[in-house]
Amino acid sequence: MQRQFDPAELEMMDRPQPVSAELERDLSNLQQLNKYFGSYRLVLSFVRRWIKPGAHISIVDLATGSGDIPRLIADHARRIGARAEIDALDQQRATVEIARKLSAHYPEISYLEANILEWDPGKAYDIVLCSLALHHFRDEDAVRVLQRCRELSRRFVLVADLRRGLFLTVGVYLLTALVFREPMTRYDGRLSAARAFSFAELRELADEANWQNFGHKRFRFGRQAIWLEKIDNHSR
Repeated sequence: MQRQFDPAELEMMDRPQPVSAELERDLSNLQQLNKYFGSYRLVLSFVRRWIKPGAHISIVDLATGSGDIPRLIADHARRIGARAEIDALDQQRATVEIARKLSAHYPEISYLEANILEWDPGKAYDIVLCSLALHHFRDEDAVRVLQRCRELSRRFVLVADLRRGLFLTVGVYLLTALVFREPMTRYDGRLSAARAFSFAELRELADEANWQNFGHKRFRFGRQAIWLEKIDNHSR
């Protein structure tokens, strides 16, 4: 099963558009999928290890979508008495507006409209996250995203994404046929399953991005992650 990626075919959520009820429903659906199909558990398994009680830590979430991952992390930091300052980035203006509205009670989260490959914050972060976004890029740009993640971090990087395979393809098809039946969610979900990287392909991308001593693991429900810990900035 080969990866299918046509750069001319954009997912519906990536197309220029105003804030709409359809986009809000789609982002809500994605939040439910993240919550019940492994993404929250995956991210928290690393966050609990990297953020200690009483810590003051800076975080950036690349391609944040509705901002549910930053809110998840902010809630965890509050529970353990840590201070997290989170920048959340997305290139879709309407998505950023929705995320800001949903995060009205999270002053520790700042939202930015920007392209990952062009954005330069002029600083590094303790933790760099990129969740369920890499499959939106063609191979060469995915390598550049991984390089940017590495460059932006002074300590930790986590890149989590879908893992292409029969289980993911069939699971997404059934979910979007029976439960999440809205046109945007159905179209984007099925396209994402076809665009996802296999386990071996994601490792190859990390190698091409010159990641060294990185972790790589399969997670439940067709997910996978690669990560870096204790980055030595002097080795760049």
